[in-house]
Amino acid sequence: MLKGKGIYAAGGLTGAILASTCCIAPFVLLLLGISGAWMSHLTALAPYQPIFLITSLGFLAGGFWKVYGKPKASCDEGSSCGTAQSDKMVKVALWMATLLIVTAIGVERLGPLFL
Repeated sequence: MLKGKGIYAAGGLTGAILASTCCIAPFVLLLLGISGAWMSHLTALAPYQPIFLITSLGFLAGGFWKVYGKPKASCDEGSSCGTAQSDKMVKVALWMATLLIVTAIGVERLGPLFL
């Protein structure tokens, strides 16, 4: 059953990264000392940011429901159950994606107030 959790976590993390490419990624790259004219092309994804946000929020909701909300089924001899380590990795990925999404939304909404 871990496969479903992993898909939700990967989808949420991918959507979070895509949603943050227009705002957070250039800032992080500048902090790392990476710059160049090509960074202006990252803003080309800005019109798609709401789609990425909604999609990743859907993946995160499904992932959190699978990890925390759904009652755990007992492991039969014939079925495969996830290990504690793999469950921990899925939870870390879900929380990282959530942090990225909250940051992307916060930068988008609160950023203009500081300019």
